[in-house]
Amino acid sequence: MTEVGLSDGSVIEATVQGSGPGKPTLLLPVDPRPAEGPRAEELRKWGTDPALGRSLMDGLGDAFRVVAFDYEGHLMNTPRPGTLTPDGVAADLLAVADAVGADRFAYYGYSWLALSGLQLAIRTDRLSALVMGGFPPLGGPYAEMLRVTTAAHAMAGAAPSTPEPLETSAGEYDWSTVEISLSTAQTGQFVTFYEALRGFDDRAAQTRIGCPRLCVVGSADEIVYGERWGGVTVSMAGPVVDGRAGLTAAGWDVAVLDGLDHTGAMQPANVLPVLRPWLTDRLLP
Repeated sequence: MTEVGLSDGSVIEATVQGSGPGKPTLLLPVDPRPAEGPRAEELRKWGTDPALGRSLMDGLGDAFRVVAFDYEGHLMNTPRPGTLTPDGVAADLLAVADAVGADRFAYYGYSWLALSGLQLAIRTDRLSALVMGGFPPLGGPYAEMLRVTTAAHAMAGAAPSTPEPLETSAGEYDWSTVEISLSTAQTGQFVTFYEALRGFDDRAAQTRIGCPRLCVVGSADEIVYGERWGGVTVSMAGPVVDGRAGLTAAGWDVAVLDGLDHTGAMQPANVLPVLRPWLTDRLLP
């Protein structure tokens, strides 16, 4: 374990796997410890591998020096309402790289952590490769995410401690029915994050990215929120599928995972067959 001091003065632990001479460093903001017990069952209910972080590390550690750190979990335990800005997140990611002695490093993040990777890429020239999963590099849903996080913040603190999704007639879960069980500090930090991105021009930002880059998205990644969430549809797939030519012209490689939604496209069994060969091609001689 390596202790990393972050921009707010808190400390996070990073786990390094696959160290060896000549191995490129890959930063993964995932929990390296598999979930157990009730937490593992909850994740399975959401369709998530309880050992997601560990599975990614094991799938990449023989070829790369993988640095895993549970950044989202850290923010849930030590929230930063009012101060979680893109500048601060980028500083945190660079602090992790510094702590493990990586002057150059690749980065793979999913969902808002993919967006964090984009913010990192336009603030440093130290990236050797960038992979964004589950968030479009062009035409991102910034306004929609601000509305969703603002709604979540308004609902925070008034929810049961054990939220349970309703099951639809098709046997799938309707996650828009889930109550918020997060604190106002936890939700407020993401309002701050998306507030800071109000007016962010991701098209103009493309010229500031100097490394190889890959975008991965599930073709069914369209998240529809109910009225209490602001009646918002967050389209992660649309800007990638419809804007593929523009992404390619901007220097992105694009992988669309057929039939997968936001949760499905992040699972190791689905993303590793794309992620590993692309990183190997870009980073290894």
